[in-house]
Parts: sequence; C-alpha cells; structure tokens
Amino acid sequence: MANPPDSAAPLVSLRNVGKRFANGTLALQGMSLDCGTHDFISFLGPSGCGKSTALRLIAGLTRASSGELAWSATPSGQQGAERDLGFVFQEPTLMPWAKVFDNVWLPLKIAGMGRDEAAPIVAQALEMVGLSRFADVYPRELSGGMKMRVSIARALVTRPRLLLMDEPFAALDEMTRIKLNNDLLAIWREHRFSVIFVTHSVYESVYLSNRIVVMAARPGRVIDEIRIDEPYPRGESFRTSTRYNAHCTAVSQSLHGALHDIDH
Repeated sequence: MANPPDSAAPLVSLRNVGKRFANGTLALQGMSLDCGTHDFISFLGPSGCGKSTALRLIAGLTRASSGELAWSATPSGQQGAERDLGFVFQEPTLMPWAKVFDNVWLPLKIAGMGRDEAAPIVAQALEMVGLSRFADVYPRELSGGMKMRVSIARALVTRPRLLLMDEPFAALDEMTRIKLNNDLLAIWREHRFSVIFVTHSVYESVYLSNRIVVMAARPGRVIDEIRIDEPYPRGESFRTSTRYNAHCTAVSQSLHGALHDIDH
C-alpha cells in the first residue's frame, strides 16, 4: 500500500500566503498548503512561479506579505521551526577549506555542540548518505554527487522534522540523479521526516512524491495538487511501469496548463 502521512495534524500550514517584493513584484499569491508528518511534497512549475520563494518562506529566510504560516508543536511542546528544519540548496554550498566532517558538523557547532560530542552524530549522518569513509576528505576531492550527499548529511545532522530541498539534483547527470533519488527515498522512509522538494522535472516529481503541487507564474500561485498513490519503496519497476507513465502524463498536462497561463 502507499505510505500515507503519519498523522492528520499538519506539521506546517500555509493559509492564503502571499509575498510581494520591495520592487513591487508579486512572487506568490494566495498559497495554501498543509504538509503532514512524513509527507513527500514536490513543488513543480515554470521559472518565476514562486517555488523557491515558498520554500524560503517556510524556512523563515523571508517573511510573508500576507496570510499565515503556522507550525505544529514540537515533541517537547514548543512552537517554532528553527530546530525542525534542514535546507538543501541547489548548490552544495560547502566550505572548501574544511573537511567533510567539519562541513557536516557546522549546524551542531553553531548550536554550541563540541566536536567530540558531535562526532557520533556526524558519523551517523555520513553513514546515512553513504560517505562514512570520506570524513577526512576536502570537498575539492569529491564528485558533484558526493558534494550533494555532504550537503544532505549537513541538513539532516540536526535530525529535522522537515527537510526543504531547492532543486538539489538539477546540475547532476541523469545516472547520479537517479541514484540520489533512490537514496533520498530510502533515508526518508527510514527516518520518517517530511520533505518539500522543488523541481522542474515532471519525472522526478512523480517518482519521489506522494503529493505534487503544480504552480503557475505571474503571480506565483498553486493551480493544482496531484496525489501519487503508489507504494514505496519505488524502483526501476515503477519507473518502467504503465502507472508511472500515466502519472507523468497527468502531471505534464497540469503543468502545460500552468505554462498556458503564462502565455495568456
């Protein structure tokens, strides 16, 4: 069976959220969304439709101009998201002068955790992404895919409830991208956090997600939400199935509607 969210109570809720920049650009209009526990949601749409803006709003990197963003209580009963978020950007954004261990340790170090105390937590994060043997390596010695794995490990080292990912695999070759898709799903299933994933790829969104939010531009807004009710784990048999092809066709048609909105 498909893996539904663990709870009906949303982890984070957006209610009629809008964002207008200082230059007058309306980047996001009337966006409403509930992200449940253990959801895997993809934001899909053309450039300029507000996907990354929505992600930055959820992350607290920018403030909404209108509407409301609310988080559920943490397990300790506290409101707020600071310790519940991990963010993976399109570029790995690693410190080139620091070894892999120190790059992954950084969020814990900022939070006041010493190197010795952090060591087993960092080791676990590196094991999750398959880089246990590379703790003492500098980023320049790694491939693009391995650098992205370090970035994912750094985002997960604080054990967040929600992982935000802004086109993390866009610059990678197809085979590396498929491998990282599979590994990300395996980590997500085992550790049961939620993911909001920005992508331009219909195929990637269908493969990864249980929900796809299709967005249109000018102004950025949600025009469709599509559920992918397929079981996990997903693998090559799903990628080559008629069901996968049918989902991709349906999502492509919805995306075509978003592009049509721009042209008219």
